Parts: sequence; structure tokens; C-alpha cells
Amino acid sequence: MNVFISHMLLGLSLAAPIGPMNAAQMDRGVRSGFWHAWLIGLGGTMADCIFMLLVYFGIIHFLGIPFMQTFLWLFGFLVLAYMGVESIANARKSATRRSEHKEAAVKSLAAGFFMSLFNPLSILFWLGIYGSVLADMIAKYEAREVFLYSAAVLAGIMLWDVFMALLASSFRQLLTPGLLTAISVASGLSLIGFGIYFGLEAYHALFG
Repeated sequence: MNVFISHMLLGLSLAAPIGPMNAAQMDRGVRSGFWHAWLIGLGGTMADCIFMLLVYFGIIHFLGIPFMQTFLWLFGFLVLAYMGVESIANARKSATRRSEHKEAAVKSLAAGFFMSLFNPLSILFWLGIYGSVLADMIAKYEAREVFLYSAAVLAGIMLWDVFMALLASSFRQLLTPGLLTAISVASGLSLIGFGIYFGLEAYHALFG
């Protein structure tokens, strides 16, 4: 049980640091409520599952070649910049409408999925940290236990996603329209900031 909890804490440590996913969940929760904020996190977790499988089968090393790294930085820049601009553009309208938006749930799910899938920082985590953890698990445990403890990592990530969705949707219910607008703008600027960072990394990879 202690090993299971330690791997769950590893998942929490992956999800908790401030990054594009948390900013997107906060923005979507303020705009559309708990369900959409949670779907952002669920989409990201689906991408994490893919990374875990790639690490397990050793395929993720393919993503480390320069061409793929540049492509990921560039695509990540486009996704984050688009989401940031959309957040700022819809900030005032979202704050003045307390009812749930008619936004399609699949849009939130897809946004979280692609944001995580094309985030090179996620790839570095899964390749570096989880890769070493997986190697240690394979050396110590049977296949069934390796699967169980890998599931614990995902459980930690999903637990944080629920917390962020609750936090964001609570802000939506308790804060004034002006503060909700400010949160949406701040979240949008944060996403754009991460997008610019990704764009600069792509520029350096291409021309540096």
C-alpha cells in the first residue's frame, strides 16, 4: 500500500506545478464550470496514458530526435497561443453569464489532450522521471504490480485534475463578474506566455 501511495504522490507532483494544463483548467472552469474543467484534465490524462505506453515499449526515444522536438515545440506554441487568445476574447462574456455554456464537451476534452500530447515538457518528464521509475519497477516487481503502480501515477494526476476543476468552478460561483474576467484574462495571458516560450524553443531549434 505504501508503494501505491508513493506512486500516486508522484502523479500529484507531475500535475501540481503551475503550467499550461492548470491555467487551461482554471480558465475553462471559470468560463464553463466543473465539467469542462475536469474534461480538460481528462484529455491531458489520456495523452499521459499514451506517453506511458510509449515509454514502456521504448518508442518514445523517437520523439527525442531534433525534427520531432521542433515540430512539438511549434505545434505546442500554436495550440497554447490559440487557447490563450480565445480565453481573453471570451473573458467578459463568460463572466456575465453564470449559466453553463453550450460549448461541446468534446472541445474541452480535445483541448486538454492536444495540449498535453504536444507539450515537449511532458515528454521530458515521462522519458526522464517515469522512465527511470519504470525501469526500477520492472527490476523489482512482476508485470501485474508494474501495471498497478503505473495506474497509481495516473490516479494521482486525476486526483489533482478533480481538485483544480472544483477550485475553478468554485471561483465561478463565488466571485464577482469583474474578478472572473480578470481570472480569465490572467489565465489567457499565462497560456500565451507558455506558448511564446514554446515558440522561442522552436525558433532556436530551427535557426539557433
